[in-house]
Amino acid sequence: MQNTDPIWDHVDRHREAFVGLSDRVFDTPETLYAEFRSVAEHKKMLEEQGFRVSENAAGIPTAVIGEAGDEGPVIAILGEFDALPALSQAPGVAEHLPLEQGGNGHGCGHNLLGAAALLAATAVKDWLAAQGIKARVRYYGCPAEEGGAAKTYMVREGLFDDVDAAISWHPATFTAVNEAVSLANTRIDFTFHGKAAHAAGAPELGRSALDAVELMNIGVNYMREHMPDSARVHYAYLDAGGVAPNVVQARATVRQLIRASSLPDLRDLVARVRKIADGAALMTETRVETKVFSGVSNLLGNRPLEEAMQAELDRLGPVPFDAEDEVFAREIQKTLTEADIAATFRRIGRTPDPDLALCDFVAPLDRQREGGEGSTDVGDVSWAVPTVQARVATCAIGTPFHTWQTVAQGKTPAAHKGMIHAAKIMAATACRLVENPDLVEQAKARHREQLARTPYVCPIPDDVVPPLVRQ
Repeated sequence: MQNTDPIWDHVDRHREAFVGLSDRVFDTPETLYAEFRSVAEHKKMLEEQGFRVSENAAGIPTAVIGEAGDEGPVIAILGEFDALPALSQAPGVAEHLPLEQGGNGHGCGHNLLGAAALLAATAVKDWLAAQGIKARVRYYGCPAEEGGAAKTYMVREGLFDDVDAAISWHPATFTAVNEAVSLANTRIDFTFHGKAAHAAGAPELGRSALDAVELMNIGVNYMREHMPDSARVHYAYLDAGGVAPNVVQARATVRQLIRASSLPDLRDLVARVRKIADGAALMTETRVETKVFSGVSNLLGNRPLEEAMQAELDRLGPVPFDAEDEVFAREIQKTLTEADIAATFRRIGRTPDPDLALCDFVAPLDRQREGGEGSTDVGDVSWAVPTVQARVATCAIGTPFHTWQTVAQGKTPAAHKGMIHAAKIMAATACRLVENPDLVEQAKARHREQLARTPYVCPIPDDVVPPLVRQ
């Protein structure tokens, strides 16, 4: 690999400042809609780099948008900075060592994700100015990807209506164009209202809301045999009715997370789950009310953008890890199982290699893969505008995300190298789009074809607002 693209130089010039941004966000992990310190860091960096800043995007206090350029096509680069609960972990330590019991941690690498995306946007801004090109680059600082669906609300509020294409990335154990496969989902809270009574003295006078929740869960479990293989339903008790077993519980709430491979399939599955809730209420003579907490769509792929990003990946090559990076990666791998490590290779369509600690290749665009899928609110952006994402290696092969092992690697030199690499890939892809209007039009044409077959319906009803956290 030779550093011959001017956009890579623009990235390298800012690398230390943005590594610092990533590390500061890592040190103050905040969960959905409470990312006040994290968004403040991103806002400060946007201002320092000369972006026009819009706060409170879509009415969300922890969402920020920065734009540079006054006319021409709009290229969006998406960043995130939210953490996960109960994943506190000392960085650079290959054993489970929480910094704070029960504290938050960046178990999905969003400290890296947001910093690299903003770095890419900054590099594109500088490149546009240096080349005298009329175009706009817009950074979207998005909170609450982990369960809060902020981008879905931002799409619903029209914040992507004038965007020509969107680019993002995600930390990973391998480097590749992200396969545009994810599960649409919605989180719905089912609250059952019954009647309290003395559980021994007069149980016949009570109507148990907890019984209704349990019967609903049983009904959903029986449904699993009769739903598509790719669909998933998970649940969590938000309110089990109290801690006194001698009281018939008058109120109980369960959150059902319902996933399907497409928006139409999701709507069908949600309707069935709602019927099960109604049946549980009927059986227990309770009343059920529902509230949608969040929702996201499945990803729409865009072949013209994917081919463009693959070309930039192939030109840049794999992340330049060194021997010291491999030493720590092997220490992390000692905490993993053979199945963990093999799963990474299967997901990228390669035969497991026990001697490989860090990804040293760029995966091809068309590859065979195995493994389940998660969900992301980038899916809704992909329904609004043509969208492409990269996966870039930042941690040891086999690292399962949403674990302490991911957090332990979030400030390592390897993570920083992967982050800078991701910024170069995103920035270079953006430059190619600006230079090639025909490519943008091809991406838009493909997007229009997809929407003509399946029109977008926002998975969050119009009357549902984000579950905001106030300072």
